[in-house]
Amino acid sequence: AFRRFAEGEGSLVTVTPAPPPASLGAVRAKIHGQTLSDAEIEAIVGDITHYRYSDMEIAAFLVGSASFITSGELIALTRAMAQAGTQLKWPDTMVVDKHCIGGIPGNRTSMIVVPIVAAHGLTIPKTSSRAITSPAGTADTMEVLARVNVGVDEMKSIVAACNGCLIWGGHVNLSPADDILISVERPLCLDTREQMVASIISKKLAAGSTHLLIDLPVGPTAKLANGTEAMRLRKLFEFVGDRFGLSIEVITTDGRQPIGNGIGPVLEAEDVMAVLANDPAAPVDLREKSLRLAAHLLEHDPALRGGAGYARARDLLESGAALKQMHRIMDAQGPSDCNSDLGHLTFDVKAASHGVVSGIDCLQLNRLGRIAGAPLDKGAGIRLFKKIGDRVEQGEPLYRVHTFDRAEYTLAEAGASADSGYAIEPMPRGKVTP
Repeated sequence: AFRRFAEGEGSLVTVTPAPPPASLGAVRAKIHGQTLSDAEIEAIVGDITHYRYSDMEIAAFLVGSASFITSGELIALTRAMAQAGTQLKWPDTMVVDKHCIGGIPGNRTSMIVVPIVAAHGLTIPKTSSRAITSPAGTADTMEVLARVNVGVDEMKSIVAACNGCLIWGGHVNLSPADDILISVERPLCLDTREQMVASIISKKLAAGSTHLLIDLPVGPTAKLANGTEAMRLRKLFEFVGDRFGLSIEVITTDGRQPIGNGIGPVLEAEDVMAVLANDPAAPVDLREKSLRLAAHLLEHDPALRGGAGYARARDLLESGAALKQMHRIMDAQGPSDCNSDLGHLTFDVKAASHGVVSGIDCLQLNRLGRIAGAPLDKGAGIRLFKKIGDRVEQGEPLYRVHTFDRAEYTLAEAGASADSGYAIEPMPRGKVTP
């Protein structure tokens, strides 16, 4: 309340019943299947942004929109959300960004892509979210290494000095209605294609991006189960992006299993820094995916010849330029004050049989990581030992769970015992796996 009213302690206030927002009539019309005008959608978003809706009323709007929304309504919703909060402007004519639709544990590519792209000289002001249903968001993981609660003016100074940043978007008030909508969407498990597109593009428009790379992981337990679903979502991103003059490139990636070796802020930060430092033990999948994404962004530089993006990204990583740039960004954002110790209470989840890992349930590992205490406890999480295709012996550890709290330890252990999240197929007789 103090923050919302911008008043100090001891200020005199008057409390009166709030009149129902006039825009609720449009919400009722939407529930009954009517198409809303641009002005009606703008009024709804404005009232949501100013906290005039209860969670029940927000849910009514979300459910009504999930049932039926036209392309015109989607454009109006995206525009209204983008214009409701801070709108950043940059001196550069090209401002690149990337976004993953989420759902894959350990997928901290942004923290590698940003320093690579910034070291090359392109502007990439990356604002990221905190975790809602996963054990870590990019902002949660970056907070292990540096401060992420940065205001608009400070963000602009950091980008001017470093060509990029990795901060929490909530502190710079980009598309604030989106954060409110998400807080209601998640408990209801509402995540329609249209709402996802409006959410992502509104934030990128508000952030001043001109070129956006979208990462769509595809896998059995990812948000997109197959290529058909990915194609439909890609076309929707392209349609909305074209209407706002935003250059969008959409790529599909492997979403069959977690990326990297760690799940949870501290463990994921270790993976990121290992990749940037060219540590031989760094996770290869995280390194290669990050290089691929960085290559797509670097290709927007007119000075690079076509197809040279990957080689340039690899050179910046292997030369140490990306690591140096990451340290510059960390120094500019300032030190973090969060606890970065790894959870001291641990247990191993072991293979129930001999064979080969044939599948990993990303949703289940996300659940276990959150039960263990992540992301609120930065050092809680899961360290993976085996990935799809790896051979395992009965009793061999598949992963290790870290936590700080005895109750969370007990809950996580029970959850992992009921469902480890790993599928193991027997080895065919006579077959030898290297």
